[in-house]
Order: sequence, then structure tokens, then C-alpha cells
Amino acid sequence: MATPQKLALVDRKEPKLSLLRQTELLGISRSLLYYQPEISEKDLSIMNIIDKIYTDCPTGGSRTMKTILKRDHGIIVGRPHIRTLMAKMGIEAIYPKKKKYLSQPDKQNKIYPYLLKNLPIVHPNQVWSVDITYIKLEHGFCYLVAIIDWYSRYIIGWELSNTLDIDFCLRVLERAYQFNLPDIFNSDQGSHFTSPKFTAISLAHGVKISMDGRGRCLDNIFIERLWRTVKQEDIYINHYESILEVRAGLSKYFNRYNNYRPHQSLNGRTPAEVYFGQNKKTAFFQQFANLHINSNIAPAKLTI
Repeated sequence: MATPQKLALVDRKEPKLSLLRQTELLGISRSLLYYQPEISEKDLSIMNIIDKIYTDCPTGGSRTMKTILKRDHGIIVGRPHIRTLMAKMGIEAIYPKKKKYLSQPDKQNKIYPYLLKNLPIVHPNQVWSVDITYIKLEHGFCYLVAIIDWYSRYIIGWELSNTLDIDFCLRVLERAYQFNLPDIFNSDQGSHFTSPKFTAISLAHGVKISMDGRGRCLDNIFIERLWRTVKQEDIYINHYESILEVRAGLSKYFNRYNNYRPHQSLNGRTPAEVYFGQNKKTAFFQQFANLHINSNIAPAKLTI
């Protein structure tokens, strides 16, 4: 059941079950009951413009954003405020640096070494990557987390949230491991992905953990390219008004991305064809995936 559907089941007047207990039983964060975007319409408009600028040119920092906002959009805003908005969006210019915004690690969390340097990627499920991105809505915003297979570019699973609580990251990882297991799971050093709650799931399944070097955004380049593709081909042209609309739209988009859209780097094949192999299994999994068009996770691992 999707998070909005679970939220609809919460009864605020239920005398026997507290709101905390109800959210625990439903497997959602209590903070979702009270979430209200603490941002003005003006700032939201600026964030959406920044998102488009960043998608086209991810090396642009606050100085570049300030110049383009004034030159192309007639918007005058100071760099400190631009940095605040970029932090809220979870984006930063791609260049070596000492600190990150939403990818800032928690000093108490263990940082795992980067295992992918000079490693040939030669088969599916050798390396998976995860990342979070900002998604614009007509009158708000939300966050998208996705897991991608490096070899095939197949989207293993994804999840949406209107807050940056870790819960939606835990859900997508747990479901992904029900589908299959990678040899190595790679992420940045953000507090979500270094959290013991998050790393414990990989360790429990015997999956090796790899983390990007500090300030090295290109270590996770495949999923960074995915964000650009998703936004340009779906988010920007559909103008979704709510998280429910985004969920329905992305279900269709990721199904198309995995199963129908030819991928240039895969010699015109689809990610599903490369991930599952061009054999009798492929046709079955393609049909099974189509049945799960509204699911946030790839079709479950089956034995044929």
C-alpha cells in the first residue's frame, strides 16, 4: 500500500489507538501527519527554476544561480538565500569540496570505503546505486529515492516522500532486497545512507557496502544521469500537482524506462533486456512488470 493510502487510514478521533501507535502499525512516520511545506510560493517558484538550471548544468553553484536568475528571469536574490534553497532541495554544484548539504554525513555513522575504483562492471547485480532527488510539484515539492543497477541501468525500485525522514529510504531498500541482491551497494556519504538503520539491511544480506569519496559526485554518475532523464522526459512536461499524481506518473514512466525505452549506452536495448537477458525469461518478466505498473518496485524475483 502506498504511503498516501496508509495516511488515509489514520483515524485522528480513534479513542483506543494513539496516533503514534496507528502510524507504527501502518509502518509510516508520525511526522507525515503534521507535515506542511514551510516555504512561500515565491521561494517555491525560485526552487523550481533552480532545479531546471541545475539539471541542465549541475556544476553551477550559488554564484551561477544568482546570475542566471537575474539575467534570464529577472529575479534578484542573494547567494545566502540561494544556498538555503539548494540545501532544502538536496542539490549542490559538482566540484571537489569539503562539505555537502543534504549529503552531509553524520559524524557518528561509519563511513565505508569506495570499492568501485577501476572495477570492471561486467554483469547485472554486480553494483547497485541509490540516491535522492528533489521533485517539483505545482504547489509544493517532494523527494524521490531510487535504486539502479549499474550494468543494465535497470531501476530496481523507487519511493516518494514529502519529507526527508529516513523511512522511505529504508522501505525502498528492503523491497529491493526482496527482489534480488547485488554484490556491492554504492551510495554517497549522506546521513540517510550512512545511518546504521540503512547499512544494517545490506549487512544482514551479506552485501558489500561502498560509499563515494567526499566531494566526488561523479562516483555515482549513473543515477545522476537518471535524474536528468526523469526530469526532462517526465517531471518538467507533466506539471504534477500532488504527490499522488507524481506516484502514478512515475509508475508509468519507470515501466516505460525499464521495458520499452531504448537506451543509447546499451546499443538500443532496454534495461530489462540487459538485466534479465534476451531469452524466454525476458518475455515473462516484461509481462509481469507490466502488471505492476503502479508498483514502486520491480517485479519480485521468481523461479521459472
